[in-house]
Amino acid sequence: MFVYKTKGVCSTEIHLEIENDIIKTVEFVRGCPGNLVGISALVSGMNVNDAITKLKGITCGNKDTSCPDQLSKALEEYNKIA
Repeated sequence: MFVYKTKGVCSTEIHLEIENDIIKTVEFVRGCPGNLVGISALVSGMNVNDAITKLKGITCGNKDTSCPDQLSKALEEYNKIA
């Protein structure tokens, strides 16, 4: 499992399971449960790079980031060590 500490959002961590560049599971710690469960369901089974492309740069309100953007950052960090 890969754990990413989020910055600037309500969730505090993202837990990822990835196999052969395919996202198996995503679990957000804290944050908006319905939205984050939905995001997790949508990206499960998706290629890591495709998810980065779709999620990167999404903002939340007046913040410079969002939970989807933080997920893209987590996936980019994962790519650096994989």
